[in-house]
Amino acid sequence: MSFPAGPLWLIGCGNMGGAMLRRWLAAGLDPASVTVITRSGTGAPDGVRSLTALADEAAPATLMLALKPQQIDAAQALLAPLQGQPQLLLSILAGVDHAALSARFAADAIVRAMPNLPVAIGKGVTSLYTDTESEDAIAAAEAFAAPLGHYEWIADEAHFDAVTALAGSGPGFVFRFADALAQAGAALGLPVDQAARLAMATLEGSAIMAAAADMSPAVLADRVASPGGSTREGLNVLDRDDALVTLLTETLAASERRNAEMAAAAR
Repeated sequence: MSFPAGPLWLIGCGNMGGAMLRRWLAAGLDPASVTVITRSGTGAPDGVRSLTALADEAAPATLMLALKPQQIDAAQALLAPLQGQPQLLLSILAGVDHAALSARFAADAIVRAMPNLPVAIGKGVTSLYTDTESEDAIAAAEAFAAPLGHYEWIADEAHFDAVTALAGSGPGFVFRFADALAQAGAALGLPVDQAARLAMATLEGSAIMAAAADMSPAVLADRVASPGGSTREGLNVLDRDDALVTLLTETLAASERRNAEMAAAAR
């Protein structure tokens, strides 16, 4: 899948936007077709034009909002003099819904995207939502999403906060679990560095196996656990009163609520 024709402008280039851009460049996007606009004028990859103000040029084919959601009004002011409108406005502003975007920015089509950090290595998850029926816009959004890893369209925008909590914030929760697994190993007497290596290798192999399996993770867990064995004893702790499911449900709910709060603030 090739990238859409025409220039790409990024408003902002922080951790996530920068990770996406670097992945696109590694996948063959021409750096000469990209412009990054930031307050500092720094952070753009080599070969990419970096500006601190809007260029006196026609609107690009694709305009991406890659800044913090609380900076949406600053982005609106920055883009007010834009000559014409982009064919595609791609927004990764967490919690900022389609209505808030369309009220502030003119574009032929608007697509919300929620990537997660593993997009940097092409193993991310990107959730997409749009209300457009334009096949060209949908194809363009998919062309940008495909090099980043797995992507899915979300049919109901009301679910976007939940998706953001699960997939967008999910790597942070997985990283915390990895750290907790290592700390638990160290608490049993293993050297700290060794426990960390074992935890990471275990997570990596287990994730690859689960992704390739033709059965659910729940079934895999039971198959690993022999009746009366050590794995089963450990699973009994995690399964007791659905403690792990309850904890993660509360975790995602907290993240979902915060996304809803940011959406309300941006309206």
